[in-house]
Amino acid sequence: MIQALRGMKDLLSPQSEKYIYFIENCSKIAKKYGYEYIETPILEETALFKRSVGESSDIVGKEMYQFTDKGGNDVCMRPEGTAGVVRAFIQQKYDRAGVQKKFFYYGPMFRYERPQKGRLREFHQFGVESFNQADIREDATIILMLRDMLDFFGIGYKLELNSLGCSDCMPAYREKLVNFLQNEDNICEDCKRRRETNPIRVLDCKNKSCQDIYKKAPLLIDNLCSTCRDEMSTLKKILDSFDVAYTINPKLVRGLDYYNKTAFEFVSDGIGAQNAIAGGGRYDKLVEYLDGKPTSGIGFAMGIERLMDLIVMPKKHREGYYIGALCDEAQERCFKLSIKMRKTEKVSINYDKKSLKAHLKNADKQNARYCICIGEDELSKDSVWIKDLENKKEKSISYSEFLGK
Repeated sequence: MIQALRGMKDLLSPQSEKYIYFIENCSKIAKKYGYEYIETPILEETALFKRSVGESSDIVGKEMYQFTDKGGNDVCMRPEGTAGVVRAFIQQKYDRAGVQKKFFYYGPMFRYERPQKGRLREFHQFGVESFNQADIREDATIILMLRDMLDFFGIGYKLELNSLGCSDCMPAYREKLVNFLQNEDNICEDCKRRRETNPIRVLDCKNKSCQDIYKKAPLLIDNLCSTCRDEMSTLKKILDSFDVAYTINPKLVRGLDYYNKTAFEFVSDGIGAQNAIAGGGRYDKLVEYLDGKPTSGIGFAMGIERLMDLIVMPKKHREGYYIGALCDEAQERCFKLSIKMRKTEKVSINYDKKSLKAHLKNADKQNARYCICIGEDELSKDSVWIKDLENKKEKSISYSEFLGK
């Protein structure tokens, strides 16, 4: 028997209903903040992610679904959403026009990693990207929008903040960190690789022995330039004014190489060891890295699978009609009735001849508001039998009167 590939799952009810509920309501909130929908291809040039995400990241180094297509192109299935949105932003020449653009997106991402709770090889993200808004108030707005989304679904969280500095303060800090790491031979192989490619990423290592070593490492938050310090102070004041609780995590560096300045994560205690449910930050150099004109950018992404178990769906109300035939001769009338009704109503139909009891049971399973049945008696009287499954009232009504309601 052929089964779904490891780390890839079918999305069926009731989880599919949660997914749609999540997407629809996040989209509504994003639109209220002035964002418009964008959809980028699942398949992109591998170079896009190597240049944006960074060669030092685990995503590029270990996890991409990468292959050569029939045209000889080096391509991969997107492992994250930001790079594709930035590529589209540049391709449409928005960078040259200097316009402010705000996008939201959702869909599948692909990473070849070890599947575990809340982490799959095909997973789904909802994200937003804002371009040409360099003001720190945009950083605050992004965080407030994400808070609004999590609050809507009743998801508990803790917000962690950090600043990754800028081109003025990062080089000096990097040198301090490299000097510290040169004397450490007991770090893991991943950290040794990152030490050469992007040293700040070592602080994100989950290896306990490495974390013990990094307790003595210099921290970027202590080495910020005056501009970055002032922006972080302003951001904290804004969040305080909106009663957004947060903690400063000086080792929060995010998993991708393109971040600078503000970095943030929302974490939850309810999803196991992998506790980050959403995160993002500023990436003011990314458009330039991908050959666009210098353009500020900031965004976030949420892993939807990680949130599914935390979402409590609202109580479902009965809706729509269920139509069932009580005899073979009634099947055609039931079919034609369903077609006419679907112009204005939600309608499901069972073509098989069944007893009234069986049809009522099916209608109840489908959470229909009304059950309509047609049998020999209804055909002879040119009528339909209908029951309101909410108030339990039932009646027979003429076919023409029912259609003219």
